[in-house]
Amino acid sequence: MEIKKASQKAKKLRIGLSGASGFGKSYSALNLAFGITNDWKKICVIDSECSSASLYTGLGSFNTIEINAPFTPEKFCQAIKLAEDSNMELIIIDSISMEWSGSGGCLDIHEQLGGRFQDWAPVKKRHQAFIDAILQSKCHIITTVRRKVEYSLDKDSNGRSKVFKLGTKEITQEGYEYELDINFELINENHLVKATKDRLNLYMNKPEFVINASTGKKLINYINNISNTMTKSEMQQKIVECMTIQELSNLYQNNLDLAKSLEQDFINKKNLLNNLISNVSTNGNGTYPHTS
Repeated sequence: MEIKKASQKAKKLRIGLSGASGFGKSYSALNLAFGITNDWKKICVIDSECSSASLYTGLGSFNTIEINAPFTPEKFCQAIKLAEDSNMELIIIDSISMEWSGSGGCLDIHEQLGGRFQDWAPVKKRHQAFIDAILQSKCHIITTVRRKVEYSLDKDSNGRSKVFKLGTKEITQEGYEYELDINFELINENHLVKATKDRLNLYMNKPEFVINASTGKKLINYINNISNTMTKSEMQQKIVECMTIQELSNLYQNNLDLAKSLEQDFINKKNLLNNLISNVSTNGNGTYPHTS
């Protein structure tokens, strides 16, 4: 055990998409994933609903792992491991609701054990292993979650009565969204979303919108900028480690705000490198520096 100064590390996104059936969870997840990776071949869909692969193959050549019943937590963990071992950059789990309420999922397992309160302990342990596999994965992960459906009779924009479909409670263990960096709820059949959890402070309390590839680009750019942030002491060490003028120039240009506060350090290092280059060039012409 040791105490360390807090620092930013390269981060993998954990994103949730929830909504009622037909609201566009799979489609939105795929568009979001492409924006993050910019490469369909680096995306793998763990498909427990036999939907993504068959409906959206026209979007791009993404990969799929199909999961069939029984939908045990262990089966999802194995699929995550397979995607990681196949060098995927992003995993979509569509949907995690099957691990909870599908045939052979956690609710079924609890019932098979007797359905008593004390029977939850082994079930929750297996479910937590699945959650841990998501949180500890070396890939970006997007999960989709079904929401229970209710219907409401209301007026449309023309003042006519219409039945509206609403998504209510997420079908997974309560509190799952608190494990995520950001959770989007699809609110209607027009694919509009709102953020219900947002550690990144990019979308919370903002107007509803439709997810597309640019949403994913915005998220990955934000994460990369955080991960690349250096402290002043870290920057000074990077300056010391530069072996060429080009390396020093790249370091300066890629970190302009911080680099400007260390202008003299860069000048000193540049002068040192120039002197070394000059000495090497002089030595190469047969003139050697004086030594006592």
